[in-house]
Order: sequence, then C-alpha cells, then structure tokens
Amino acid sequence: MSTPSAILKRIASACLAALLLVGASTTGKAATDAAAATPKATTSAEPAEAAGNIGAAVVKVFATIRNPDTTKPWAKQAPAEVTGSGVIIEGNRILTNAHVVLYASQVQIQANQSGDKLSATVVAVAPGIDLAVLKLDDDAFFATHAPLPRATQLPQIRDAVLAYGYPTGGASLSITKGIVSRIEYSTYNYPVLGLRIQIDAAINPGNSGGAAVVGDKMIGLAFSRAGGDTQNIGYIIPNEEIDLFLQDIADGHYDGKPAMFDELQSFENSALRPFLKLDKLVQGILVHRPASTDSSYPLHEWDLITRIGDTPVDDEGMVKLNADLRVSFAYRVQQVARNGKIPLTVVRDGKALNIQLPVSPMKPSLIPDLWGDYPSYFIYGPMVFSRATRQYLHALAGNGNIALSLGFIGSPLISGFGAAPDAAREELVVVPSPFFPSNASKGYDNPAGIVVEKVNGTPIRSLAHLVAVLRDLKSEFVEFSFANRLGETLVFSRTEIMASTENILADNGVRSQGSADMLAIWEGKGGNAQKAK
Repeated sequence: MSTPSAILKRIASACLAALLLVGASTTGKAATDAAAATPKATTSAEPAEAAGNIGAAVVKVFATIRNPDTTKPWAKQAPAEVTGSGVIIEGNRILTNAHVVLYASQVQIQANQSGDKLSATVVAVAPGIDLAVLKLDDDAFFATHAPLPRATQLPQIRDAVLAYGYPTGGASLSITKGIVSRIEYSTYNYPVLGLRIQIDAAINPGNSGGAAVVGDKMIGLAFSRAGGDTQNIGYIIPNEEIDLFLQDIADGHYDGKPAMFDELQSFENSALRPFLKLDKLVQGILVHRPASTDSSYPLHEWDLITRIGDTPVDDEGMVKLNADLRVSFAYRVQQVARNGKIPLTVVRDGKALNIQLPVSPMKPSLIPDLWGDYPSYFIYGPMVFSRATRQYLHALAGNGNIALSLGFIGSPLISGFGAAPDAAREELVVVPSPFFPSNASKGYDNPAGIVVEKVNGTPIRSLAHLVAVLRDLKSEFVEFSFANRLGETLVFSRTEIMASTENILADNGVRSQGSADMLAIWEGKGGNAQKAK
C-alpha cells in the first residue's frame, strides 16, 4: 500500500530493514464514518460498578503455539505456552489479537478471579490487522459474563483511557491509566494498514487482546507497545477496524481489507507544480508508479489524486477528519470501497477526471507472508524445496554472515524482496536446509539458502511447477542450477536420487515426502509443467 510522506518513509524503513534481514514479519463494507466523530468529553473517574462490569468482560487467554519451522518445513517448532487477553463481544464470542492464538493447537480462557479454564476454538483470524475471534465449547459461560459495549465514535485526543488486561507477572486483572495521545493511519503487518490509536498507558506482554476503555465503553483492543527504549507507549486497534473485521467474517470467511498498492509521492516540492503546469490552488498526491502497467488501468504516472470519494486530498496525501485530526487519505479506501473499486478524482494533463480504481486485500509478492499457514515443501533425495517467505527471511536474520553472503552472490532473496511476481516467476523456490546425509550429495557444497533457477534447463516458476517438472522427468540425470553469481550446478543420477528418497525420509524421521498440496501434484498424472529435458 503506498501512502503519503510520513507513512511512505516508515514503510521504506521497514522494507530496508527486511532487505538487510534484520527485521521480522509477522503474514469491505463501509464502516462508521470517523470524520463525523465528535464524541463527548469523558472523565478519568470511573464508578466501581462499571469497572467491575468491564473486568468481568475481559478474560485471560492461554494458548499452546506450534509455529512453523521454515528452515525445516516438514516439521513444526517445539510447543510454546503463551498468554494474552481477550474481550467478550456480542454473539457469545471473544475477541483477541491474532498473534496470541496464531498457530495455536490448544486455546483456553479464564475469567477474572475464576479457577476454571474453559476450552476455546479459533473461528476467525486476520494476521494482517492482528485480530481473531474465539468461540467457547460451552456457551453457558456467557450467561454470567456480558459483552463489553463498544463506542461508535473515535475518542478525542487527551481523553482519559484505561487499559484492561492480564500482563505477564501475575494472574489477576490489571488496569493501567493514561490518555489518548495520537490517532493515525499506519502499518500493522505489512502491507496491511489501518487506523491506530496511541495511548500512554502501559501495555506489556500479556496485555495483547485486552480492552481499552474511555468512560464505560471500549474504544479498541490493545495489540502492541513501542519497542526499544520507549516507555508507556501502547497501541490500540480502534473499534472501526474491529467492526470492519467482524463484518468481513460474517459469512464465515475473512477476505481482508481493500487497499490500493500504487506508488505515490507528495506534491510538496516547488518544482513539481510548474513542471505539471498546475495552478497553485490544485492540491493532491502524485502517482509515481501505477500498480499495473496494463493500458486499461485507470491510474497513470504523474496523475494527481485530488479527491477520494468526496474528500479532498492535500499535498502530503492527507485528509482531515476534524479540526484536530489529519490522517493518510488511504484511510478512506476502506470506507468508500464498493464492489472492489473506489472513486477517485485525478488531474491528468491539466484536466480533472473521475475514475473507478480497482482495489484488493493483498499485494501480490514474490516473497509472501505465510499469514498463518504452514509452509509447503517437497523432498527429493537429499534436497528439500520450499517457497521463500518473509518468515524464512526472518529465520536467516540472526546470521549476519548469511545476509552478507546472499547480497554478495546477488540472491533474489535480497533483490526480490518487495518485488511483484510475473508470468515467468510466480514465487521463489528456495532450498531452506542443508543436504540430508546421503552419498548422492558427496562433494557438493551446502545448498541452504539458495534459489532454484532451472531444472534440466527448464526455468522454474513456482514450487508446484518444480514438483511437476521433477515428476515428469525421463532423462538419466537431473540437473539443478541456481539463481546466484557464484556456486555450483548440482547433477544427480535420477534413478539413484529417486531410490534414495524413502531411506532418507526414514533415517531423518520425516513423515512425508511433501506437504499435502505438493504430494497431490507429485502423485498426479500429466500436468501443465513445461516438458523437461
């Protein structure tokens, strides 16, 4: 998602960190119009009865997590026990953060001052916006625990806020006090953006999924705190984002937030206006690189976006929500999107045009996020193949030597980060692990971390294509070449490598030669793979 100046800089910084392999990546219907938000002032005092009712609606969440092991994609990481918080909402449901229950094999909840833990099931999860919904195996719990009312308007800056949750270090409900200090439209888990509230109440590990309350109503869900040396800076997912998520999953499926992925730049520099021959009264944000080069795509380079729907856009790409609040114009996308399109007014060659721009929930990426899935893989003799993902890059981040080596050899894992797939290469196929012990690989260097370019001269488009090519080989030898400046070409006897696979799997305790999707291709007949030599 391209955004104006300040947000563009933050996204660029995040991408640069990932390129250096030192960062982590974790992976509409109209909402209430926050532009009309003029909530009444709230006081910092809260009646004891109201506090008790709120406390009864905030629960502790226990989860047993089995994260994927992207360097050994046939396995999962060891179980980890995590805790977080959750809030009872309408429909006998509990709202929490996605990161609290993502990859959970078991989930339980516990009410404040209760000795019982109740089994729960994750029924919806959105890693991008960090929200999830739980259902209990027994709804009798909700007879004595009412849902927490949610405010229908954004809070005011400087409103007193209370953060309810179960931070690490104790079993009882914790309540911290602060104020609303900032509201902005910013990155959650790239490339997903959303409205975000910053508060100065303490948000600590375990608080995730707890309620932030102004007066006697919830204004949002706690989801993170600022890292580094900062103190008492917490972030809240506001009700508008929660409502969008709940509307989305009403049909039992999460589609994601509509977004535009064109690259934009501000219209602030004094040379740009005469360069485009535009009057000084015209304001907007410039299209630097459209998301598509197709001739039918409605945005062109140097278009100036002046309005989204009926809302004017300024030279920094911001829109006013009220006298005290400006946010990125991208915020309006989730409000005005209808049937996968948004109305924009642009100035092109000095003339104003009204266009309908297609939007979608996800930006196609050569190195995608897993978004809660386990990685696909395929084992062929002593080698294992998988898709390159953001999580795999993060797994490499702890080894600076690997990062430098990948850059030195010109690996697509570096140059392809942030790039879009195309017909020639839909994804990067990587060898995530060293060779399994085998005589077949004798004398070859460790191939871990390199990207497959060709098999027997056939360019590899995707992991599925690789499996299909290997399946259809008839030649005596199989030859792997890789997308880097240095390194070896690996040649194996096809019959030897095929015969060795079962023993390799057994010797290393690997239960299956591939993930279910890859085995379906391997065991299939024919296929649309380009005929291998």
